[in-house]
Amino acid sequence: MSGGPTIAPYGTWASPVAASMIADTAISLAGIHVDGDTLYWLEGRPAEGGRVVLVRQSNGGGIDVTPAPYSVRSRVHEYGGGAVLVSGGDVFFVNFADQRIYRQVAGGVPEAVTADSGDRFADMCHDRARDRLICVRERHTEDGVENALVAVSLVDGAVAELVTGHDFVSNPRLSPDGRWLAWLSWELPDMPWDATSLWVAELDAGGRPGDPVRVAGGEGESVFQPEWRPDGSLVFVSDPTEWWNLYAWDGGNVAALAPLEAEFGLPQWVFGMRTYDIGPNGGIVCAWSQDGRWRLGFLDGTGLVETDVPYDDISGVRVVGGRVAFVAASPRAPAAIVLFDPADGSLEVVRRSFTGDIDPDSVSAPREISFPTTDGAMAHGFHYPPRNADFAGPEAERPPLIVRGHGGPTGATSPSFSLGIQYWTSRGFAVLDVNYRGSTGFGRSYREALYGAWGVADVDDMVAGAEYLVAQGAVDPARLAIRGGSAGGYTTLAALAFRDTFSAGASLYGIGDLMTLARDTHKFESRYLDRLIGPLPEAEAVYRKRSPINHVDGLDCPVIFLQGDEDQVVPPNQAEAMVAALDAKGIPVAYVLFEGEGHGFRKAENVCRALEAELCFYARVFGFAPADALPALDIRNLDD
Repeated sequence: MSGGPTIAPYGTWASPVAASMIADTAISLAGIHVDGDTLYWLEGRPAEGGRVVLVRQSNGGGIDVTPAPYSVRSRVHEYGGGAVLVSGGDVFFVNFADQRIYRQVAGGVPEAVTADSGDRFADMCHDRARDRLICVRERHTEDGVENALVAVSLVDGAVAELVTGHDFVSNPRLSPDGRWLAWLSWELPDMPWDATSLWVAELDAGGRPGDPVRVAGGEGESVFQPEWRPDGSLVFVSDPTEWWNLYAWDGGNVAALAPLEAEFGLPQWVFGMRTYDIGPNGGIVCAWSQDGRWRLGFLDGTGLVETDVPYDDISGVRVVGGRVAFVAASPRAPAAIVLFDPADGSLEVVRRSFTGDIDPDSVSAPREISFPTTDGAMAHGFHYPPRNADFAGPEAERPPLIVRGHGGPTGATSPSFSLGIQYWTSRGFAVLDVNYRGSTGFGRSYREALYGAWGVADVDDMVAGAEYLVAQGAVDPARLAIRGGSAGGYTTLAALAFRDTFSAGASLYGIGDLMTLARDTHKFESRYLDRLIGPLPEAEAVYRKRSPINHVDGLDCPVIFLQGDEDQVVPPNQAEAMVAALDAKGIPVAYVLFEGEGHGFRKAENVCRALEAELCFYARVFGFAPADALPALDIRNLDD
């Protein structure tokens, strides 16, 4: 603008990032797969009701492989992952609607392999010599949930159990000669980032595993992503020390490949997660995280060599035709499928998650910060100041702040470009995205600093981050909001109930009653709280003490609840109990229930509605007039 930016109150700026843009033009990218020299990936499409589609690279773009109405998504562990395998031109995938495995021959239509039994499947590998798949099966019965490794015949669909007796199993992987099977297992109350075991067993003439040998893992050690090398050695990630590092087993001994104070692994929330791949000559291409940012490099006989790629978030690493494919993002580049050629350092962007056009001068770049918190610790986060090419705030005004807590709580946030963050910063909000204690990417000690302290240490870190920015004069102390989804929603509600820092909050499918969560949640997380809070029934008093639903008397600011009616992880009764309690107390409260949504919102219209409802909520409770034309929102107990 020739006359310079328009001066307008924060929150009222006209933004180039519309909620409909996020819902309609953005997709999720994940699940990179390689078959020979052909690249495939998964796209989650809000505009198609959240359908997940397998796409094949072709002529610089992509061609849909799996047709509508099929959606490539597993429900094992409720979170899924590992729902597709491409082998020899054939596609095997789990269809979300019925959880059956389907086979799709090139150019053909999907045909069911497994029976319509209600069983769920994930994490497939192709045992070509025996004409079968080896995968995880989850069976729900009146007596509970059973998880096992099974073989699925590609001749008649018959299912045979291979590995049973563990609470959880994952990552079945066949050796190159087909003689050996490797897999991971773990037992309650452990989560896979607490303790897993890596097993190897020789297969007999009938394809059944013999006596297994534990290669690595056990109490206090988390193994991640085992993969066989062409020479028959087994590579994996583990953390017998402070950090998830790469190791190899040669059939007798385990050796560290690249000891480094960095994380080569991830918390295994879903199947199919990967941070490295093995080339045809046995060399390893890998990604690792340090201080919340990811790097890419190569590991061979000369050691680990980092490459110079312009990305801070790298996942799903695969070798394809002499190049490296991965999902990549940076503070200014949305997630994309990228091909990197190590021969000349060139990069090819194959598919972008977002194809819209935003003025770079309206994009807020994150500032990495570390700040002191309780117990003499330091916490970490990314601060995004308000930014819009056409607007600036009044000189005497400070912007409102939204403090974001990621889910998990065993998870992490990154500085990669997020339309969900830019939606707020381009309207005049500041955002602080916090990697509170318990987050991954900073070593096992930082990850375990939340054990016994969930609802305390994470809340302290969110509060400390907000107060740090207030002390810097970067935000308005009277307009501090906190928001989060799932576990981040619990941290939000706990911060509002037990602290006085924030003046508004948004809980997206968050947890209000820890006892209800412990009673109602699914098998995968059924003992997660044992370490985060304490085992039941011994720690029941602590659960009740830290449940926001029992401390509504401490809540004295407005809250909006956004919830899916089919959520099996955090059922709607959690939100509804909190809404009723706040309403009874006369606290301004809004509740938006989304039909047909589970744990998180996938449908375009609901993604859009959730953002607009949250903006409307902040506008009314903070007293500003947004530039957007927003749908009506019922806020109980609020006099406008």
